[in-house]
Amino acid sequence: MNKQNRLDELLSYKILDTPPEKTLDEFVEIAATICDTPIALISILDEKRQWFKAKIGLDVTETPIEDSFCQYTLYSPDSIMVINDALADKRFVNNPLVVGDPHIRFYAGAPLVTPEGNVLGTICTIDKKPKEITERQKKALCLLSIKIMDHFNASNYISKQKKIISKTANRLRHITDHLPGAIFEFEMNANGKMSMPFVSHGIFKLYPSLDTNTEVITPEMIFQAIHPDDLPKVVQSIESSFQTLNTYVVEFRVMKNNESIEWHKVIASPERKKNGTVWYGTVQNITNQLEYENTLEQMAFDISHVLRRPVSTLLGLTNIIEKDKAIDPAKLKKYVSFIKTVSEELDAFTRQLNKAYKMKKRLSDTLRF
Repeated sequence: MNKQNRLDELLSYKILDTPPEKTLDEFVEIAATICDTPIALISILDEKRQWFKAKIGLDVTETPIEDSFCQYTLYSPDSIMVINDALADKRFVNNPLVVGDPHIRFYAGAPLVTPEGNVLGTICTIDKKPKEITERQKKALCLLSIKIMDHFNASNYISKQKKIISKTANRLRHITDHLPGAIFEFEMNANGKMSMPFVSHGIFKLYPSLDTNTEVITPEMIFQAIHPDDLPKVVQSIESSFQTLNTYVVEFRVMKNNESIEWHKVIASPERKKNGTVWYGTVQNITNQLEYENTLEQMAFDISHVLRRPVSTLLGLTNIIEKDKAIDPAKLKKYVSFIKTVSEELDAFTRQLNKAYKMKKRLSDTLRF
């Protein structure tokens, strides 16, 4: 069995130097009761020491590993170690823990074995006088060692899952905080009380009047920024979605700090809960989108109305020229002058259209990112 592999796995459990745990304190009390000994320990062994995660009947928290009885279990994961009389065993006859405090004479230790087969330490019982224990007592110690490892494995698994969850949560938070607009969770109970259990950091960009140090964002804070003329519409939309469970969609104006106006849009899907309704949705600044739509409408109007007059004029002039069988140079020059004037009007207008299309592209890029 590889020593470094054992130490690496021990460190992965993060047991060393952790506070006492009630469950493990109860395990050592059970072990002492089963074997009728004054001392019982959960001993964890690293490279230089044995450290006691739980103990009864002993004041010290650790001893050097070279003095430990438990070191002999590290490479015997399948068997319990029992020393009936330490003074009769040449390995321990001069051991400081035998000839000195706590004067160990009896020792029984069941190894704490990981799923990888490494021994982290033992659940052991100690007496200051020689004694023997039965096979049933040995089996009970082994069962306790299994239960202790179940506890360590479960704690280790939970700790790893917490790290994964925390890492995932941080990643999601980073993503949501950099999305355009804001993502939110909004709740309303049957009495009409509203709350926002979650809202992404983007809310502070949408509503600069909010204090970025505010830990809890409330619906009332958002309502204060909504244009007074639009607030009744917003509240009515919430109540309607609450009653019908239809998707909540509403557009409204927002007063900025400099008294300018922005348009925001909320889309949220409701879900009925035991004590009310919860919405999961987004709020976006659609000011640029509305400007884009207005630009398109204006372009459509200009194309259908403004172009009508010059196009009609050109058609009329070409029709006259076609019908005039005896057109003289003076008349032709006059017609050409008219055509040039109308063409210049069309050229100027197409330049304006080109300018509008460029603005459209900028707005489209803004909306995309």
